[in-house]
Amino acid sequence: MTDYLSAIAKVAADDKANDWRLETPGIEGWSRTARPDDPNKYLMISADGHLNEDRNFLNERLDKKYQSRLPQVITDEKGERWAVSEGGRRTKIRKNVHQGMDGLRGTAPQDPEGRLAALAADGVDAEVTFANRGLAMWYTTDVEFSLAQCRAYNDYVHEIYGAHFDRINVMGALSPANIDATIQDINDLAKRGFLGYTLPVKPYFGPHVSGQPNYNSPDFEPLWAALQDSGLPITFHISTGSDPRLATGNGGAIINYVAHALTPAVEPVVALCASGVLERFPGIKFGVIEAGIGWLAWALDAMDEAYKKHHMYVRPKLQGLPSDYFKAHGFASFQEDRVGILTAKEYGLLDNIMWADDYPHHEGSWPYSAQAIERTMSDLTDEERVKVLGGNAKSLFGFGSLN
Repeated sequence: MTDYLSAIAKVAADDKANDWRLETPGIEGWSRTARPDDPNKYLMISADGHLNEDRNFLNERLDKKYQSRLPQVITDEKGERWAVSEGGRRTKIRKNVHQGMDGLRGTAPQDPEGRLAALAADGVDAEVTFANRGLAMWYTTDVEFSLAQCRAYNDYVHEIYGAHFDRINVMGALSPANIDATIQDINDLAKRGFLGYTLPVKPYFGPHVSGQPNYNSPDFEPLWAALQDSGLPITFHISTGSDPRLATGNGGAIINYVAHALTPAVEPVVALCASGVLERFPGIKFGVIEAGIGWLAWALDAMDEAYKKHHMYVRPKLQGLPSDYFKAHGFASFQEDRVGILTAKEYGLLDNIMWADDYPHHEGSWPYSAQAIERTMSDLTDEERVKVLGGNAKSLFGFGSLN
């Protein structure tokens, strides 16, 4: 692990493509900081991190009848290598794309101790953790196959990280299209010590199909009841309801990220806040992960506007406005989102947002989170930064032992 940490400093010295990450307006007027060497550093809980699973972590734990269907790398007749998954577009594996710090991210430690050391190098005290390669466990329309992968993933997680859930809080994966089996998993995972759950942004993978149930459907009432009874928070991570890699070339990487990865995460927010689910199950706490927060104030306002202006169509009639339910039950994580932070402060949403470094993904701020925080949070007070950087996550996700 010492070698990995020393590699950070070595790579950073000659990584011109990421020099911008070191930019900071400074910390004048800050009574404490997010810098790892600050003895009075903020408590920093990243609300979104990703494992670096072994490539065969599912093969070893999955029924043999499914193993040939798992994501794999194939080589075509021209010698080109492609990543293939059952429900996603195959993508070409390009050599030497990830250089410098971008390449180092791909070698993130797989063991808990190494991971905690890498997080500490960024000032992070604990994290809420999600799959990396395992995100493909929802990339299928076969709900039984998805369920089997989720269960194999949960076994892997519990085996490797179960003793460290107090600081590496890995969310248990659920396959909600199979409601009865998922209710069983909700209960089993809680008994095994998991402290939260993650669901895909749509219960059925792929494009929207007319008549196919979504989270606002009465079909899912038993699911919400079981989740409420568990007392544990639920999350919806981006890029899990459909394949976000739809565009190619000519800005495709940006189109995919903004339009196909981030934007769909609005739907579960609206589905829960507008459907009456949160009136019937007031114990539920839910949030969207890695979608940013710049859209949040707009989405809440748009829900309320639709509720009022489309009153002749809206069912059911709610006791409050849709935005009231998000403020009472919802949260969203972000990496760097100055626009979102400013609007969250203006519209009274600072209790509903949580910072994350998204380690080790490129969209995140590791290992330069202090600089990112200084660029984006200078307009917050010390008390507000305490909430956003760790306080909100501490109270929701079971990090009660951290100070």
